Amino acid sequence: MNILYDERVDGELPKVDKAALLASLRERMPDLDILHRDEDLRPYECDGLSAYRTTPMLVALPERIDQVQALLRLCHAQRVPVVARGAGTGLSGGALPLRQGVLLVMARFNRILEISPEGRFARVQPGVRNLAISQTAAPYGLYYAPDPSSQIACSIGGNVAENAGGVHCLKYGLTVHNLLKVDILTVEGEAMTLGSEALDSPGFDLLALFTGSEGMLGIVTEVTVKLLPKPQVAKVLLAAFDSVERAGRAVADIIAAGIIPGGLEMMDNLAIRAAEDFIHAGYPVDAAAILLCELDGVEADVHDDCRRVGQVLEQAGATEVRLARDEAERVRFWAGRKNAFPAVGRLSPDYYCMDGTIPRRELPGVLQGIATLSVEYGLRVANVFHAGDGNMHPLILFDANRPGELERAEALGGRILELCVAVGGSITGEHGVGREKINQMCAQFNADEITLFHGIKAAFDPTGLLNPGKNIPTLHRCAEFGAMHVHMGQLPFPELERF
Repeated sequence: MNILYDERVDGELPKVDKAALLASLRERMPDLDILHRDEDLRPYECDGLSAYRTTPMLVALPERIDQVQALLRLCHAQRVPVVARGAGTGLSGGALPLRQGVLLVMARFNRILEISPEGRFARVQPGVRNLAISQTAAPYGLYYAPDPSSQIACSIGGNVAENAGGVHCLKYGLTVHNLLKVDILTVEGEAMTLGSEALDSPGFDLLALFTGSEGMLGIVTEVTVKLLPKPQVAKVLLAAFDSVERAGRAVADIIAAGIIPGGLEMMDNLAIRAAEDFIHAGYPVDAAAILLCELDGVEADVHDDCRRVGQVLEQAGATEVRLARDEAERVRFWAGRKNAFPAVGRLSPDYYCMDGTIPRRELPGVLQGIATLSVEYGLRVANVFHAGDGNMHPLILFDANRPGELERAEALGGRILELCVAVGGSITGEHGVGREKINQMCAQFNADEITLFHGIKAAFDPTGLLNPGKNIPTLHRCAEFGAMHVHMGQLPFPELERF
């Protein structure tokens, strides 16, 4: 594996006496469930990015805030790293544990504390499933907009940590756009509230800073999210294309026409066939690519937008444009897209899911670039996109049982992310950096920017005990990776080598 973390991170941490730490935790919190036997720890050695595995030293399963506070205070005093984990559905290795650390599992904080129809917000604990919020708010005609494909299982605390999106994020935004307030505990167990139930709060926007910080700045204990009224009408158009480049150009054409769909998703032929075999959504399996375009709002506006989008799609070269006949077909269209990941899993023993973001205008060229890289590395790639906001999810198919294929898949994924950076994009849109993309952080950011990231981390966590080895590379490791900002193997600021 060509990743610059894990063993080295663990090697740099002070050796922890497991038995002594376990005894201290049990003495202070006799009612805290702590897993310590090897067979009990194994289920927690990976998240959704299962190619990387580390067995934690201990797993803590608290049920009360005072237990979390006491654990953090003890670990801080003894300089023991803590990694927070929710439902374990993350796809960048952000919640992977350390052999010399405690894995803090927040899954038992799973209560919806309040639904306010008048204020249009919900207060929930971090272990609440994303979909459960909308299900509970449904009797009031409200819902929670961010809808990751894993929404049936992923937790809202994890959504905050990764700034999750979903198929409707084009119009309604990511997690950060749908939060009002987050309660956290610092590494020292101090309670803090970021944001407020009002539309804005005084001071720095620490809520936005914290969202997407991947468990490196604090532990989420409560989340207040915005609720939106359900649209009166929602219609979905399915458009088929004979080339992925034409489909990519059609995405830009729709936005250029001044139309902001509720969702605008794209799938290539490999993904189409996999989803159709799995879900039977009614997709045209001979199409090179399809677009799913959802338009929502009041009846008159949706009817007019459907007509305009249909015209744009036909002018863009669509070979077929189909409007979902009824609600059942609309749900089937989306079910195929939302189940694309497990569907592709039926095509290959393993797949590697990437998460890059590019400007919409670059979509045709990047798709061609991915196709070229696929041939170069000899690995198939199924493409699934949040096309409207340029968030790409290429799925690299490989067989880990064949020597060298995992390494080739990993190298191909890195090249795809670097291609995204080269056209003005980002190495992540919603999955986070975690351990997976820490090399590519060096390609996207320069030394000054990485130094700033370390400064922010130090302001919240001076001892570096929360989720160490994730998200932010050291400048020394960037030099080894050959980052853009490192010249002739020399660091621009030698005094920063300690980071």
